[in-house]
Amino acid sequence: MKVVRVGSQQFQKLCDRGLGRNRRVAESVRNIIESVRVSGDDALLKYTRKFDHVKLSPKDLKVSECEMSGSYQDIKPEFVSTLKVVMENITKFYKKQLKRSWKIKDADGVLLGENIVPLEKVGVYVPSGTVPLVSSVYMTVIPAKMAGVKKIVLVTPPNEHKSVDPHILVVADLLKVDAIYKVGGAQAIAALAFGTRTIPRVDKIVGPGNAYVTEAKRQVFGYCGIDMLAGPTEVAIIANQMSDVNFIKADLAAQAEHFMGMSILITNSKRLVKIFKKENINGYIVMVNNMDEAANVANMLAAEHLQILTNNPKKIAKKIMHAGAIFLGPYTPVAVGDYVAGPSHVLPTGGSARFFSGLGVSDFCKSSHILSFTKKALEKIRDPLEKVAGIEKLDKHMDSIKVRFE
Repeated sequence: MKVVRVGSQQFQKLCDRGLGRNRRVAESVRNIIESVRVSGDDALLKYTRKFDHVKLSPKDLKVSECEMSGSYQDIKPEFVSTLKVVMENITKFYKKQLKRSWKIKDADGVLLGENIVPLEKVGVYVPSGTVPLVSSVYMTVIPAKMAGVKKIVLVTPPNEHKSVDPHILVVADLLKVDAIYKVGGAQAIAALAFGTRTIPRVDKIVGPGNAYVTEAKRQVFGYCGIDMLAGPTEVAIIANQMSDVNFIKADLAAQAEHFMGMSILITNSKRLVKIFKKENINGYIVMVNNMDEAANVANMLAAEHLQILTNNPKKIAKKIMHAGAIFLGPYTPVAVGDYVAGPSHVLPTGGSARFFSGLGVSDFCKSSHILSFTKKALEKIRDPLEKVAGIEKLDKHMDSIKVRFE
């Protein structure tokens, strides 16, 4: 691991890690999106042959009922019982996030409120590279279900057998996902954003993916909503002389296990610096003077996962403003959050925790403001209203008020 100093150019680059954009990827994605927008399913089949090396026919794009029911034969029976425990934890967490519509009314008859409704159609992207990311299914679908989304469709790349991993299918089936399509990459994002003959257009796209998927989400934003722009996964660990070296080593290595995964150790312990300088882990060591500075560094990094492995983690956590998820104490490794704890593991990366939050129920809702005035109430605020409109020189706005009192 490389040692970097706070304030150095290398440290600044570490803080700015999520700001770059690959022009080659952006141009490639732009061409893919335009091709799918114009040619629909034909483009999806073309890119599936090109990138996934799988030849599908149009009728193969959608996972059939037969494939869904048959998936249960290819998994171990205990997988379903395990899922039920996990789903219960996630559901319990997201119940606390549910919001209700509200309204207030004053004595003059003014009624103000907010009408909160679920999105109608959501598309979930589930990566399936070297291994199927089963957990990404329930970590995205459950909060959408809790919000009340009416239609949820899932896209994931097909394997060499022209099928989808049975574990992904079983989870999707148990969660009553409306449809699953065998398509991945930027072409899948384009299909969800614009719709094809087979795949419906959705209101929002959620879920993690590689650089091409992320760039595609960036480019279709505006035609539909997206959850966030997520890059390679990362962990920052705050540790001191009291922290368990073996725990730190295991947690840094676990994050580096992901493709392009990054691990960052923030410490004031010279002993830990000496130990981890020798470790062959993709990541950095940031040396600080004390735990106050460690918290400041963590806020500057705004990491996806922040572990606090000190003897008093709650004290440090109070100073953390920017992190996707905060894991307190030696017995709360990131893996707990990845799979079973409850909060979604779809989290902001690359420093975007400064302005993005982890996936939640609110990502699957939208609201309309409600306003209702009586004539008495309108007359009461007429003077300030007309003065502000006058400053902006919008005469017709003022006329729309005056006409109601003629």
